[in-house]
Amino acid sequence: MIDFRPVAYIIGLLVAALGATMLVPFAADILAGNGQGDAFASAALLTILTGGVVALASANSRTSALTLQQTFLLTVGSWLILPFFGALPFAIGAPDASYTDAFFEAMSGLTTTGSTVFTGLDEMPAGTLLWRSLLQWFGGVGIIVVAMAFLPTLKVGGMQIFRSEGFDTFGKILPRAGEIATRISVIYLSLTTACYLAYVAVGMGSFDALNHALTTLATGGFSSVDSSFAEFRGPAEYVAAVFMILASLPFVRYIQLLAGTAKPLWRDSQVRSFLMVLFGIILIMVLYRLYANGDPVAASFRSTFFNVTSIMTGTGYASEDYQLWGAFPVTMFFLMGLIGGCAGSTCCSIKVFRFQLLFASIKEQIKRVHSPHGVFGLRYEGRPVGDDVLSSVMAFFVMFMLTLAVLSVVLAMMGLDTITAVSGAAAALANIGPGLGPIIGPDGNFSSLGSAAKWVLAFAMLIGRLELMAVYVLFTMNFWRP
Repeated sequence: MIDFRPVAYIIGLLVAALGATMLVPFAADILAGNGQGDAFASAALLTILTGGVVALASANSRTSALTLQQTFLLTVGSWLILPFFGALPFAIGAPDASYTDAFFEAMSGLTTTGSTVFTGLDEMPAGTLLWRSLLQWFGGVGIIVVAMAFLPTLKVGGMQIFRSEGFDTFGKILPRAGEIATRISVIYLSLTTACYLAYVAVGMGSFDALNHALTTLATGGFSSVDSSFAEFRGPAEYVAAVFMILASLPFVRYIQLLAGTAKPLWRDSQVRSFLMVLFGIILIMVLYRLYANGDPVAASFRSTFFNVTSIMTGTGYASEDYQLWGAFPVTMFFLMGLIGGCAGSTCCSIKVFRFQLLFASIKEQIKRVHSPHGVFGLRYEGRPVGDDVLSSVMAFFVMFMLTLAVLSVVLAMMGLDTITAVSGAAAALANIGPGLGPIIGPDGNFSSLGSAAKWVLAFAMLIGRLELMAVYVLFTMNFWRP
């Protein structure tokens, strides 16, 4: 029988902490005189009390070691329950949304997806805008901790290949997570501050700069205006692109960099591959726009650099409707959104290291066919890759594609057109943000979709953010056996 109390204790603390952070947008609304402070005060009180009661009721079972089952439950449970409470300010205050819309927005925020159902952002109270941005910022640092402390231990999607780059072993997962969270938070906060100052330096208003700094480092993409980054075209696009790239690199490399060694960063094949693919796509897209469309050089490079970086990193900002660039760019935007950034970053989607292992495996199989008596061994970063890692990666690819297909069919059955269904499923599962087409494309949002479709997409955001297998394992009979 699984003991749920240690899991409930930790989740209770996280819920209470989330409630405490609601006092920040509460203060912002009070200072702005929007009259929306009561909604945040009520939501904060309810969230803190609920989390506190659960934590106190389970306090006698707290432990520094979790079983494998408890670790899975903690990972999935926290990312499911926190959006439930994070949605309360949206439901009981501005914009007075239905709970479906409020939950969708909160899930999109904490998973750093960036898809939105809210309109009229230009007139929305300051506290609500700040809460959306804070949800993404919390989700960004949270997913780094999960990716560095939990997923390697759970052997999800081949993440165990990075276990040696962590801090300790499975038995000490909670102290390890606490140590990682402390170090990461300092780096994350420092980069966010630098991004904020850079936005202000290029002319962005202080409040807009704060919101966009929070969502840039989270590679989340929530904006404080309806037009997203079209409102800030110019030097701010370069600032955003640079910090989106920094947020897409493995944060463990920043820890090592602060420890006095830069070699792991430069030698990381993940980093090199990510940058090569990113700038390669940017170059191809710029050349296409110059020769096929005759677009101006400077403007083409700036907007391409920004929008390609935004989609590949899963941030989801848009400074213009890139669907107007042509059929080839639209196809590229769909495909590169499925690549993502580096493992151990705030990025989402499939991630570069899995493609590296996939191509290395294909290359090895071709060698085996050519030289059946040869001796070959798959290696990554100079280390041999075990069969468990390779099978986990292949299973991830298969399940990702199957899940994408099933989600697309389900959304199509709900009445969505093919482009909206497929791109919406991909945007949610890969945590990209905008889809394609006139409804959910870069100039649209998800507000017009039905309630059932929004719940399906919210669930897709969850399973995509937690690398699929961490969620799917809970639906197997073996998991619940003692």
